[in-house]
Amino acid sequence: MKALSVAVLAVAALSLALPAQAGCGGCSSMRSTAAAAAAPPIPGVGQLAPDFELPSTAGHSISLAQYLGKRVVVLYFYPKDETPGCTKEACDFRDHSAQLEQAGVVILGVSNDDLTSHADFRQKEHIPFPLLSDTDARVSKMYGVYGARSANGRSWTGISRTTFVIDKDGRIVQVWPNVNVDGHVDEVLTFVSKNRPDGT
Repeated sequence: MKALSVAVLAVAALSLALPAQAGCGGCSSMRSTAAAAAAPPIPGVGQLAPDFELPSTAGHSISLAQYLGKRVVVLYFYPKDETPGCTKEACDFRDHSAQLEQAGVVILGVSNDDLTSHADFRQKEHIPFPLLSDTDARVSKMYGVYGARSANGRSWTGISRTTFVIDKDGRIVQVWPNVNVDGHVDEVLTFVSKNRPDGT
C-alpha cells in the first residue's frame, strides 16, 4: 500500500511539472514556430525559378513553363490592386511595356487579389500585360514573398513587393526584394537591356 501511494504521488508531481496544453496552446505555438522555420526563402540568382500555373486576366491560365526557351520573364509580386504604390508600379510597367517587349521580355504581375479585382484594375489603368491571381498565396509562398509584415505600427500578412527576372532557361538572373516603386521599372529596363537574350 505504501509503495502504491508513493507511485501515485510521483505521477501527480510529474503532471504538475508538465506545461499546460489546454486547447493545445503549446502545440499551436510549436506548429507556428515550425511553419515559420519551414517557410522557403526568396530564391536567389542562379537558381531555377519555381514553376507555377495561375489563372490570369488573359482569359486562360498562365504557367512559367510556357515561356521556357522563348521569352525572358519579368515576374513582379505586388501587395494589392488599386493601392497607391501598386498602381504606380503597374502604370510604370505599362508605360515601359513596349521597350521591355523590344528587349525580349514578357511582364507578369502577381498578387493575392481575385480575377474580378484584377480585371477592374487592368481596365481602369489600361494595363497591357496579364495579371495573375494567387488567391491562396501558394505561388507567393513558393517565391518566399508572402508572410508577416509590419509598418507604421500595423501588422498584417501579405506580399512583400518583389521583382524577379527569369531567363529563357528558367533561371533567376536578377531579384529586387522590398521594392521601392520610384525608379524601379527603370532599373528593370536597364538590366534587361544590358542582358538581352539575343546578345544585342
